[in-house]
Amino acid sequence: MLAVIKTGGKQYDVREGDRIEIEKIEGKVGDKVVFDQVLLMDDEKEVQLGKPILEGAKVEGKILEQTKAPKITIIKQKPKKRYFKKQGHKQHLTVVEIVKI
Repeated sequence: MLAVIKTGGKQYDVREGDRIEIEKIEGKVGDKVVFDQVLLMDDEKEVQLGKPILEGAKVEGKILEQTKAPKITIIKQKPKKRYFKKQGHKQHLTVVEIVKI
């Protein structure tokens, strides 16, 4: 069974047992999470497509970890003007295991 969910402004295709990294959501390790914005469900017999969201469909998951992504470096420079700015950023992430579709 396959589902496409929407969370954090992004879309993820998930199956039962998958581990996905999504934008940070509130909760502690071990808490259950319900994604109710399901865009598509496929059970290998028929495909249900939402317009834009399927009514009554939900995907359940379990929070495994609250972590940060690797650091990225942002550099701004204007040539011949002695302007240089360097900044780093680490995005907060939540690792979720899909339990039930």
